[in-house]
Amino acid sequence: MAKAAFIGLGVMGYPMAGHLKTKGGHDVTVYNRTTAKAENWVKQFGGAFGLTPAEAAKDADFVFTCVGNDDDLRAVTIGADGVFASMKPGAILIDNTTASADVARELYAAAKAKGCDFVDAPVSGGQAGAENGVLTVMCGGDEAVFEAAKPVIESFARMIGLMGPAGSGQLTKMVNQICIAGIVQGLAEAVHFGKSAGLDIEKVVEVISKGAAGSWQMENRHKTMNAGKYDFGFAVDWMRKDLGIVLNEAKNNGATLPVTALVDQFYGDVQKMGGQRWDTSSLLARLEK
Repeated sequence: MAKAAFIGLGVMGYPMAGHLKTKGGHDVTVYNRTTAKAENWVKQFGGAFGLTPAEAAKDADFVFTCVGNDDDLRAVTIGADGVFASMKPGAILIDNTTASADVARELYAAAKAKGCDFVDAPVSGGQAGAENGVLTVMCGGDEAVFEAAKPVIESFARMIGLMGPAGSGQLTKMVNQICIAGIVQGLAEAVHFGKSAGLDIEKVVEVISKGAAGSWQMENRHKTMNAGKYDFGFAVDWMRKDLGIVLNEAKNNGATLPVTALVDQFYGDVQKMGGQRWDTSSLLARLEK
């Protein structure tokens, strides 16, 4: 059992912190910007909550963060009441936020300056993956630090990989989001085409999902897409944030991402339709408007 802190109890962080307590058996202290949510977490899982990130992180062996973006991440780490204000030497900061590779490298350096360690560890698997404790975790950092953190991360993961030095976890998450953007747009166009042609989408998917066209998105989203329901997963607002990170990184490394850039614009159209909180499969709604 380790002493852990978890900063950020959103739709992902809340169950992830719960798995650290129940599945991992760790001593967990949480922090959330809205204190009521931290209080509810403690009522459900036990443990304790801090009134600031620094208070929650004090004496912890492992400090997890899972917040909204780069600025949120800086606020809860290097801010006045951030975790670095209280983390003990040798403690490991594990960041599960989907953020830029630049901020990951920045926090790696800040951790080292404090005598601590850092792993950038964005996750994939969505809310369902977090709730079921079966996330994929893509890590960047030092190998020895990763090996020390891995048994604790396993509390909410089914796949964990070290992808390279600090920032590599975030870069791998960018690859993940590039893949998803193209796949979901392709699925949206396929469903739209099939319906326009008068085909029974359920029958079509039953057949083609067992062939080369099959994907997780097809298996898990085609029914709700066909029904015009888009309340089942990762929100469009968050996908646009992620794709913005991807496209900015592509400017830095020279990658050419024409499909990703186009799908990002399509998600902008969905936002204009009022679909900011719809899930990413709502690309179909844009085609059917």
